[in-house]
Amino acid sequence: MERDGNERFPDKFGNSVRAISDYLGIGLQIAASFAFFVFLGYWVDTQFGSSPLFLLAGVVVGMAGMALVLMKIIRIANTKK
Repeated sequence: MERDGNERFPDKFGNSVRAISDYLGIGLQIAASFAFFVFLGYWVDTQFGSSPLFLLAGVVVGMAGMALVLMKIIRIANTKK
């Protein structure tokens, strides 16, 4: 029952699940690196009463963290080629 002659359905399904899990992990890393610093900045603002200052700083640091994660992922993907 092999259609392509190369791979069976369970093999293709397993490869698809692995690829999806890789991308899901990347998305979670990016979201976590951004959300952590935003919430940390919000918390510091509530503690010191400095309304948007640390929240904005958290956004900037979170964006830098996202960029670093993306650069790391791109570097790893380029070395696999």
